[in-house]
Amino acid sequence: MIDKGQILKLEDELLKAIQSSDIATLDKLLHPDLLFILPNGQTITKEMDLASHRSGAMVVEELSPTIEQINLIESTAIVIVVYETKGKMLGKPIQGRFRYIRIWNSFDGNLKVIGGSCIQL
Repeated sequence: MIDKGQILKLEDELLKAIQSSDIATLDKLLHPDLLFILPNGQTITKEMDLASHRSGAMVVEELSPTIEQINLIESTAIVIVVYETKGKMLGKPIQGRFRYIRIWNSFDGNLKVIGGSCIQL
């Protein structure tokens, strides 16, 4: 059974991994079949996300989260979080407030992100 404390800890671990482009931690936390929808409507996979961190295409300068809601449904957690973000994606500046929905699911006792999306507020 998962609990909110466990999800908060994983969200913090994910945040730190995103900020530092920690590929090993991102690889551990993201499910191989992850699907994520970006604000421009593009769907990306785990490998696409990891590649953007490996190549330096994704540079996070600031990332301040406010978790708005966590719903627990059996072995699944749905998290809504707002980030104040500043950085670069493919050389273009990104800045502003973004609302994310992230879906975590348990696999053999390990929680992984299986899907999500974000929009700019």
